[in-house]
Amino acid sequence: MFLANPRKLREMGILGMNGRNFSYIARHNPRHLYPLVDNKLKFKLLAQKAGIAVPELLGTVSEQHDIKKLRSMLAPHAQFVIKPAKGSGGKGILVINEQRHDLYFKPSEEALTNAQIELHVSNILSGLYSLGGTPDVAMIEAMVQLDPVFTNYSYEGIPDLRVILFRGYPVMAMLRLATHVSDGKANLHQGAVGVGIDLATGTALRAVQFNRPVSKHPDTGYAFTELTIPHWNNILPLAASCYEHTSLGYLGADIVLDKNLGPLIIELNARPGLSIQVANGTGLGNRLKKINTIANPSQSPEERSKISQEIF
Repeated sequence: MFLANPRKLREMGILGMNGRNFSYIARHNPRHLYPLVDNKLKFKLLAQKAGIAVPELLGTVSEQHDIKKLRSMLAPHAQFVIKPAKGSGGKGILVINEQRHDLYFKPSEEALTNAQIELHVSNILSGLYSLGGTPDVAMIEAMVQLDPVFTNYSYEGIPDLRVILFRGYPVMAMLRLATHVSDGKANLHQGAVGVGIDLATGTALRAVQFNRPVSKHPDTGYAFTELTIPHWNNILPLAASCYEHTSLGYLGADIVLDKNLGPLIIELNARPGLSIQVANGTGLGNRLKKINTIANPSQSPEERSKISQEIF
């Protein structure tokens, strides 16, 4: 946890909520572009058209009367993920790991009936999990297959990598690891572990859970000092390319690693949180100012990623 000394926080370049909102989000993210990333279905369709690697979309449910078709829609898929198109913070995401004897099994092995699945989708459509509580669409995606490098670093869930981008340049990265406390979800507020990642090499720097430093995964006991993200030199350009496709200047790109497909973008966030600073043990402010002095709109995602690796 950061010391509450204003001078020390300034020296570390810690970015506060007001600074993020007024100096970066309001200034660099035009509001009319928000729907491109706030609505996961819109982003999915945009990404597919642009050739950005994303998990496969298996189907959608947009009307309550279509819920009766859900059983036949899900039958061909042993594993899948149901999520609200306009959800946030991981709310409403349901992961099914197996179908057996007319039951659906979560990674925790909790069994759900078809009626429970239908109720969950009905709740999504009614807006229970969506931003502003407005009516929503349920998306059904192919389940990501865990990259073996994370076998010892996650519990009942798929880790995801958050990369903060400013003007198309990666400025900070964090790996989020599911735990028993987080119920298999990679959400820091629910007890997932945040691991700061060195932009230059993709190796772990330090880790926190509930804002307190941890050296090992609390469930598996494996030390983070041995953790290095594979495909690192491909991940950063993939994240950086989202700038060209959204025109959002301050952006969080969430990425998963599939053992067969490699890095996949799962969603983008126009208002990424600030806890990534705690996981990395340093502030965003100085890095954002640095990018403002060197940003060159003619550079490619690969060029911008290489520069970030050199200066951060």
